[in-house]
Amino acid sequence: MATLFRLFSGWPLGLLHLLGAVLGWVAFLASARYRQRFLANARIAGYGFTAVRQAVASAGQMVAELPRLWLGAPPRYEWVNEACVDRAYEAGRGVVFLTPHLGCFEITAQGLAHRYAARFGPLTVLYRPARQPWLADLMAQARNRPGLQTAPTSLAGVRQMIRALRSGQAVGLLPDQVPPDGMGQWAPFFGKDAYTMTLSARLVQQTGATVLLLWGERLRWGRGYRLHFRELQQPLAADLDAAVRQVNQEMERLVRECPGQYLWGYARYKRPRGEAA
Repeated sequence: MATLFRLFSGWPLGLLHLLGAVLGWVAFLASARYRQRFLANARIAGYGFTAVRQAVASAGQMVAELPRLWLGAPPRYEWVNEACVDRAYEAGRGVVFLTPHLGCFEITAQGLAHRYAARFGPLTVLYRPARQPWLADLMAQARNRPGLQTAPTSLAGVRQMIRALRSGQAVGLLPDQVPPDGMGQWAPFFGKDAYTMTLSARLVQQTGATVLLLWGERLRWGRGYRLHFRELQQPLAADLDAAVRQVNQEMERLVRECPGQYLWGYARYKRPRGEAA
């Protein structure tokens, strides 16, 4: 598999996206469980299938583009509203970047590291290692690159992120990822309670870091990506419960910008192992 992965890394992005679109539809049609979860999650957010149809292909494209993003030549990408990123870094309090499972989140980390690491230090991203050894090795190679560091989903990883923020550096998280038992709390996401990580809010409350929202739009026909940056609508609440709800609301706002590129098949509303029913 690793050899095949390296082979695909040399393919044009447009061809990978075409292959990914096919794979996305195959998975959608072949797996009743995946299809039902995809449609149910979209309905919770108020979307019918027509509004999210593009997300079927987008899910496959997210997988197919990884060889190129991890091992191949850097793709083209452009920036939207990057002035707020400049201001956040220059404030010197550290920056917490939050992105949902929307578009291409790999390219957002690479773009930030390439543009800002030389001046402000590396970007530290939270990640959960893959279970397959070959994929875990590739992931480590791809994400531990110049300007990028990884932090595991553990107490040691949290401490690493706090140190980075207190040094004026930046960290990146996907706050709509279901956290391990004991590292989250229940909060509404599109009106339905979802087990939600508290880490992003805790990091800000402990360090005073600036929060920015971002997502990487996947452009059509393999033309690259567009990196969108947003500031919070309101300063993050001091109360933890309120802050967690606020983060979910901000993630909803980003998803509604482009529901056709959200990962609706993700098991967002699952109960983490060990969490009492």
